Amino acid sequence: MITRTIFAGFGGQGVLLMGYVLSHGALHKGLNVTYFPSYGAEMRGGTANCTVTLSDKKIASPVASRPDVVVAMNGPSLEKFEPTVVENGLVFLNASLINEKPGRSDLQVIPVPVVELAQEAGSARGGNMVMIGAVCAKTGMLSLDETVEGMKAALKGKAKFFDQNRKAIERGFTFIEEGK
Repeated sequence: MITRTIFAGFGGQGVLLMGYVLSHGALHKGLNVTYFPSYGAEMRGGTANCTVTLSDKKIASPVASRPDVVVAMNGPSLEKFEPTVVENGLVFLNASLINEKPGRSDLQVIPVPVVELAQEAGSARGGNMVMIGAVCAKTGMLSLDETVEGMKAALKGKAKFFDQNRKAIERGFTFIEEGK
């Protein structure tokens, strides 16, 4: 089993943190992991993306030129990474910002209204945690508990954020499981 995921969006959307949560959760699960961040010089508003590869075997390279999963938090990220997704791959869209759908018909597209769901969970700032919850629920890469453990490891020393982030992750799982 090997799964390559690219998280992409604007700086400040928590794109790198989503990858970090997935990485830590996978380590907790006992998988091999590579985490490969890439971002512009700007902290907020610039582009950011990261590649996370999970496998039960050794991973030869952190580069994912043909990802199985793409998480697009904004339109430019969808435009950039859609062509690279493997045939029948998954594309998660931040439906709060992206109105267009991918042009390819061979992709499974999962629109997630991250801002609205994060507000329901208690904080509009938790959109990235809603999305990582949705990604893990749909792909089965991590269980709810493993995702929460990944979040706690990624945010070590910031326990005051654990409860709110857990609620947002749970909301992402519920959205996928119940379709609403």
